Amino acid sequence: MPELTRRRALGAAAALAAVAGGQALTATAPASASTPAAGHHDGPEPFDEVYRGRRIEGRAGAGGHHHGGGYGVFVDGVELHVMQNADGSWISVVSHYDPVATPRAAARAAVVELQGAPLVPLG
Repeated sequence: MPELTRRRALGAAAALAAVAGGQALTATAPASASTPAAGHHDGPEPFDEVYRGRRIEGRAGAGGHHHGGGYGVFVDGVELHVMQNADGSWISVVSHYDPVATPRAAARAAVVELQGAPLVPLG
């Protein structure tokens, strides 16, 4: 039998934790008709509003970049590059290090960060 080393013990513990964690997620989060696991994905809600004097919009199928899952966000008609992270949070090219819960929140954070400056489109 091979010698038990710290590396092997940690590896075994990590593998057990991953298996146990996966079983816990399966047991606590069953698929329902409204979850993406059941084959339905509605995506973020569309929005169109004026926030701090800037028009912000978000809609499905409008983005030119693929990181937002086909969801486009615009500030004064200029596309704001957004991306959805693996954990479901959203970031934008303007506030890249400040993840938020929704594309609307990403647009609002960008408006605050821009401080009145125009959004320059990505090339």
